[in-house]
Amino acid sequence: MIDTEGFTPLTPREGTALGDDVYSVLGEAIIRGTLRPGDRLRDVELASRLGVSRTPVREALQRLERLGLVEVAANRYTRVSELHPRANADTIEFMTYVAGDAMILGLARCTDEQLVDLIGSVDALVEASSRDDHLAILGATVGLYQLVIRATGNHVFVTIMREAGLALQRNLQAWTPPVEDTDARTERYRALRQAVADRDGRRAEALLFEINHIVTPA
Repeated sequence: MIDTEGFTPLTPREGTALGDDVYSVLGEAIIRGTLRPGDRLRDVELASRLGVSRTPVREALQRLERLGLVEVAANRYTRVSELHPRANADTIEFMTYVAGDAMILGLARCTDEQLVDLIGSVDALVEASSRDDHLAILGATVGLYQLVIRATGNHVFVTIMREAGLALQRNLQAWTPPVEDTDARTERYRALRQAVADRDGRRAEALLFEINHIVTPA
């Protein structure tokens, strides 16, 4: 039996579907480790603990399955999935390509106010890197990616990345900065700041690939 003691009845929020709330609660529990890989997820048990019907629980579990956080074998089990051995590396590669495209679109389309915010987020990266604060680098990187994706103004882009957020967050829990030399890494972030300030999306994209040590196909 899974540990559901940390779950409390949900209070419906105006303008938010109950299934979305259940999805958030279960997803966060998986990321925190309250729900661990291999834990069985029974809709009746979860519905009782969260004070909801089985329908929003089933909806949430289906969404989590599509993201790979939950695995289902029909008529056998629904359980928290094991993290794929390449989850971290593959997610870094994926997000580098996504953020690179977003830099090209976002820097061309963003308002002056959005550009100020983007520069500020890279400043946070430079500062965190100079202190070799790995957790702060990750936080600033996520913040930069979120800002530049929103700056694209592409609704599909924004919606898909928002939906994938929980899976990306889980996959990056083992993340560490790819460049071990603090000075070299920080200089690359400074170069990225200049590219962002210049609205040079192609240069920013190239620097992201350098920073993350992603080699593009010839």
